[in-house]
Amino acid sequence: MCGIAGEIRFDGSFADTSAVDKMACVLAPRGPDGSGVLARGPVAFGHRRLKIIDLSENAAQPMADPALGLTIVFNGCIYNYPELRQELQAKGYTFFSDGDTEVILKAFHAWGEDCVNRFHGMFAFAIHERDTGAVTLARDRFGIKPFYLAENGKRLRFASSLPALLAAGDIDTDVDKAALHNYMSFHAVVPPPRTILKGVRKLPPATIRRIESDGTSRERRYWNPSYLRRAEDAGLTRNDWRDRVLESLRTAVRRRMVADVPVGVLLSGGVDSSLIVGLLAEEGQKGLMTFSIGFEEANGEKGDEFVYSDLIAKRFETDHRKIFVPASDLMSHLPDTIRAQSEPMVSYDNIGFYLLSREVSKHIKVVQSGQGADEVFAGYHWYPPLLSSTDVVSDYAKVFFDRSHATLATQISPEWMAEEDESLELVRAHLMGPNAETPVDRALRLDSEVMLVDDPVKRVDNMTMAWGLEARVPFLDHELVELAATIPPEFKLADNGKGVLKDAARLVVPSEVIDRKKGYFPVPQLKYIQGPFLDMVRDALTSQKARERGLFQTKWLDQLFADPAAHITPLRGSELWQAALLEMWLQEHQI
Repeated sequence: MCGIAGEIRFDGSFADTSAVDKMACVLAPRGPDGSGVLARGPVAFGHRRLKIIDLSENAAQPMADPALGLTIVFNGCIYNYPELRQELQAKGYTFFSDGDTEVILKAFHAWGEDCVNRFHGMFAFAIHERDTGAVTLARDRFGIKPFYLAENGKRLRFASSLPALLAAGDIDTDVDKAALHNYMSFHAVVPPPRTILKGVRKLPPATIRRIESDGTSRERRYWNPSYLRRAEDAGLTRNDWRDRVLESLRTAVRRRMVADVPVGVLLSGGVDSSLIVGLLAEEGQKGLMTFSIGFEEANGEKGDEFVYSDLIAKRFETDHRKIFVPASDLMSHLPDTIRAQSEPMVSYDNIGFYLLSREVSKHIKVVQSGQGADEVFAGYHWYPPLLSSTDVVSDYAKVFFDRSHATLATQISPEWMAEEDESLELVRAHLMGPNAETPVDRALRLDSEVMLVDDPVKRVDNMTMAWGLEARVPFLDHELVELAATIPPEFKLADNGKGVLKDAARLVVPSEVIDRKKGYFPVPQLKYIQGPFLDMVRDALTSQKARERGLFQTKWLDQLFADPAAHITPLRGSELWQAALLEMWLQEHQI
């Protein structure tokens, strides 16, 4: 796990290594163990390294292979790199390092762009071909590893975070109206290629982009799982699916144990993270370190779930640590948490993951985490109503969107309001695509390929990497997801959601954590904004910078300030926090 950056020039000039170095410096928390910049004419790559696999300097980056004429910068982990290495050695390739970076380099030489189809893992990489001058960019199937881009015709820059691109300068930092519509309507999700800023874009997940030396490029998506039922599965029972899911998940967890350092678990006490702990115990992992976090109560809402994480820690004899965050500590770390966000993310979980990652990074460098299970196995409350839907676009928007296009027009200043219903049209295009059999399948595909990428997955990457911690997500093993996509929705929706996954979990973990009410990282103080938290957000939204920007209508803001708890979105988020978070993010990054 690392941070990557680079510049590619198309105007005949040399790449700006100082700009690349500035980007790499911003990425230092992602890779505190090493750094490097390598330039060849119009192309310069920068890297910050977190040592997880092959701790020697042989695996340092940027990595060049003069014999093959290739140079790479890579962020992520290829879990099946030992098997691929053996396959490449059988083809005659020799290796000078013991890590996964060189395996990508050789795999690209052997199989070209199709090498990505062989990778099990998470990755964002750029490869420069010396002989052609072309650069190939690639991102993993679920966008677990970020990939930000800034182009102006003369050059393209890329980096693992948006703030890194800002550090290099020459970026259009105007707010993108369509992205603002997404942020305010699509529950703060701004899908690729957009970001909240006009001058920064994202390489979509499961995408390869090849850029020729003259700046022309082509882009293609290399992975499209089918959400259709297969004829050969017609006779499978619920128990059959349970067994298939459990075996596939065992493989996914086992794959993510590969490391030259210890691997721990972020243990919320919910079924997903508890199941990971149980499967690691099955694999014989002793002294497994697990970590949980809790916050103060607010409005009578409990701020921790230690009773369940304690139960799992005791059952599997883990080396468990609990972190409790008082309100004063929470508030003092909010600016740092917001600064660590590559894009504004409204979920309260951010502060939880940020402070949890701070503690975890004092002990280990790698953790497994339960993100993705709800999107893959239908754990959210908005899926069951879609079973009988005859208009999946409208019905999905009704249960997921924070507000309608018409309502948004009464809240955003007219000059910032998009003319079209950008969010609804984006969702419509994805939901109505081919190869999804039912409305529930369509929603699961949208959530796992779009919402998941730019909410839970991005959140975990940003918050863990702020402390040089690598997070691995076994529920996003692409073979497990391909299997889950073919399961009949009724098996996934059973038992109030994630039925087939809960069936599998019953063979591994205690029923108390399976049959409990669905949990999350509760941060009540940010849901029911009052006292010093209300003062903080009011100050941000009424500051001179906010007034000059003028994103929101004053009348709406006054209503929010008067009674924050009365303005809660359908997904139980604070409207005031959503507006304030965006403004605070812009201010933290001096935009």
